[in-house]
Amino acid sequence: MRSAAGAQQYIGIDDGKPGREPGLVSSEVDQAGEFEELFRAVYLTFHRRDGPRSQLPGASAAVLEHLALAGPLTIGEAAAHLRRAQSVVSEIVAHLERQALLEREADPADRRRTLIWLTAAGHTALRRHREVLSEDLLAAALSRMDPDQAAALLGGLRALVQSAAALLPTHIPGRTP
Repeated sequence: MRSAAGAQQYIGIDDGKPGREPGLVSSEVDQAGEFEELFRAVYLTFHRRDGPRSQLPGASAAVLEHLALAGPLTIGEAAAHLRRAQSVVSEIVAHLERQALLEREADPADRRRTLIWLTAAGHTALRRHREVLSEDLLAAALSRMDPDQAAALLGGLRALVQSAAALLPTHIPGRTP
């Protein structure tokens, strides 16, 4: 906008910030609001509609999640990590073992110890439990996009998650540093 004297005047709140277009009113709060709207639209568009994510009860999912993050453990170690009675964890493990989601194996370092670990079916069940969005629908939509646009979208999402990493506590399960 030019004043009567011909000098440029701007009224946008971002006029002084480098890389911003003078006169455009935008802020990180506005961008966060727009992202929130788009995120909701993405969720509503791509969420799985093929039934429940998993048939795993919460306690079973917790044991599988913990083992996937911590690696093979004894039942006693798992019980201590999960802050549950050993008998409770033992019962959950027996149930998961009957479903072929866990298996017991001798500890290679100490044959007197027995470790519990996820089977291939356990890994698959856990992945399915974690799956919120339809991978098939996402893949189909991404395939219709320009490859550079799809790469930019994924890169932008990665950058967003990485930029938030410094703001979050380090002990969030499933979050990689």
